Amino acid sequence: MPVISKILNLTHNNNLTKHEQLVQGVIESIEGGELTVGDRLPSINIMVEEIGYARKTIFKAYEELKNRGLIESRQLKGYFVISQATNITKRMALLLFAFQSYQEEFYKTFRKEMGKRFQIDVFFHHNNPTVFETIMTNINGKYGMYVVAPIQNQKTAQLLQNIEPKKLLLVDRYLNLGKSFSYITQEFEDVIYTSLVQLLPEIKKYNKIILYFNEESDYSPLTIKKAFEKFLNEFSIVGVVKENYTIGSATKGNLYFALGDTILWHILRDSVRKKLVIGEDIGILSQNDNVSKEIVFGGITTISTDFNEMAKAAARHIKNESVTQVIMPSKLIKRASL
Repeated sequence: MPVISKILNLTHNNNLTKHEQLVQGVIESIEGGELTVGDRLPSINIMVEEIGYARKTIFKAYEELKNRGLIESRQLKGYFVISQATNITKRMALLLFAFQSYQEEFYKTFRKEMGKRFQIDVFFHHNNPTVFETIMTNINGKYGMYVVAPIQNQKTAQLLQNIEPKKLLLVDRYLNLGKSFSYITQEFEDVIYTSLVQLLPEIKKYNKIILYFNEESDYSPLTIKKAFEKFLNEFSIVGVVKENYTIGSATKGNLYFALGDTILWHILRDSVRKKLVIGEDIGILSQNDNVSKEIVFGGITTISTDFNEMAKAAARHIKNESVTQVIMPSKLIKRASL
């Protein structure tokens, strides 16, 4: 086979380790057209017989080629070429909730920090367990790294535990997968509760506080609702949790806590139409900061982690190939909307 001939020629190159000879031989075969997408590589047994190197050396070389996204292993069938992008150092799958503004911010920073030699394929699960399972089933074994914002349930945990710990990084939401798994995530319950307590003087200016919480459309964890209700009970604040906002219902004297940006913009638009002064007639509190919230109406008060810093930390983790277990700090950013 041409690929074996390529590797045998490289065995005379003393500047390359055995592992590097094997990897380089396959890469040169792909670049030279001897191997194309769909072609099967020699089995490990054949490579041992023809090249004479140890099984673990050949296996290690094939694993590196998998990590680069050039080949994949198919159960009981062997190793197959799946890409001709030999300039890629590592092929990564990035699985997010949706392309909302803060997740777009994360992606852009992550993409910039990783550089051109890392291929990033983006997928969205929209907090749908069935979609999540389908995506993971389709991409498992095809990438050298998986960066995943997980749905926080047991089924998701079971799916993710099928990935080697060194190839998986959890971002945004935390799941307990064991001591060997890496994560760079945020905490919700304590942060939301503490922030509301800090805002107590501002909150008391209003007749009622309304939290718009919809686990499906906002992808919000239940711990936010739990923290909100705890705050209401402990400080005897008049408040209510609603799933959806009724367009046109913005009312003077209310404070609106919008987790999703769609509801936030509806409330802001209704405020303009009704000539309600934000920060005086009505109050606005939002989650997940971005540039627009910093600017509009003199600024919207937010409770947010820094997604740019989260992305930079994720990039460092992958480049350093280390175990990372970090809960990113979140902060309350007070602006004119309260």
